Amino acid sequence: MSPTTHTLPLPPHFDPARAASWSYRPDEAALAASAAAWRAAHALKPAAADELRVHLLLIDVQKDFCFPEGSLYVAGRSGTGAVDDSRRIAELVYKNLGVITDVTATMDTHFAYQIFSPAFWVDRAQAPLTAHRVITADEIASGEVRPNPAVAKWLCNGNYAWLVKQVQYYCRELEKAGKYQLYLWPPHCLLGSDGHALAGVVHEARLFHSYARGAQSWVEVKGGNPLTENYSVLRPEVLGRFDGAPLAQRNTQFIKTLLAADAVIIAGQAASHCVKSSIDDLLDEIVASDPALAKKVYVVTDCMSSVTVPDGKGGFVADFTAQAEAALQRFADAGMNLVRSTDPIAAWPGIRLA
Repeated sequence: MSPTTHTLPLPPHFDPARAASWSYRPDEAALAASAAAWRAAHALKPAAADELRVHLLLIDVQKDFCFPEGSLYVAGRSGTGAVDDSRRIAELVYKNLGVITDVTATMDTHFAYQIFSPAFWVDRAQAPLTAHRVITADEIASGEVRPNPAVAKWLCNGNYAWLVKQVQYYCRELEKAGKYQLYLWPPHCLLGSDGHALAGVVHEARLFHSYARGAQSWVEVKGGNPLTENYSVLRPEVLGRFDGAPLAQRNTQFIKTLLAADAVIIAGQAASHCVKSSIDDLLDEIVASDPALAKKVYVVTDCMSSVTVPDGKGGFVADFTAQAEAALQRFADAGMNLVRSTDPIAAWPGIRLA
């Protein structure tokens, strides 16, 4: 069978302009009805009948990342990065509806005070810090910055000395690992906020897939531990405390779920951070298990963008594009496939459909 026979048309409800609409939300009941009609019209089989199990992992396609109105818009260098990505992600799902078995959306989920929040920290004068700056272990040791004493009561039973030791240990562990330094982000994806929700056009596509193929609309929540970052869906950045007790743990069940799939497709935000970290950790698991498994991972390069922070003068205060590009090359060198959404999944290398 020709690979192109697996590509479906875009359904009538899909409007690509909605990828730029913060306020758009689908009518879920109407979507279920239209998915049933679409299933019949295109003779779609239940996902459970798929011989080749294809798992699409959508990382943090949430409003705060996907729209200029969001608190941490992933614009890339083009300025329209995540908006364009959301449209292409939706089109990828619709065109390959009969090929994709499962869709899991991760959701970055935060609260007001976390170790990467400006409100979590104060300077020598007790003034809060601002976003888009790095904190080092040496700065904590010197007293230049320190945790906000107001959080100690509910975070560690008022043991402020313990908290200072822990955050200094945390920063040193990050710095030793060499992946990141502690970076302060603006408040984003706060649980209960509008910005926490999935971008409407992507939410619509994943639900349409769910209703059309009889597959659950899976979600993996990450990021709620106040004492560690959680860029990756598979594990927090630091797992232990300075006193030897555990701080967090790997997402072992979801690791097993991904490794059990015949193909894992990865898209979402941001290429320089949460996508990069998730793939890094998946690659670590693959190397520990069987390096040959890397060839079943497909990274959709035109469905992700990097974090950039404009300086208002045509340049950037911060631009993490180079880090994302280096990571993509590393993934390709390990045997993963770098692909584009505009090519049918059935035409991607290594995909064998009946």
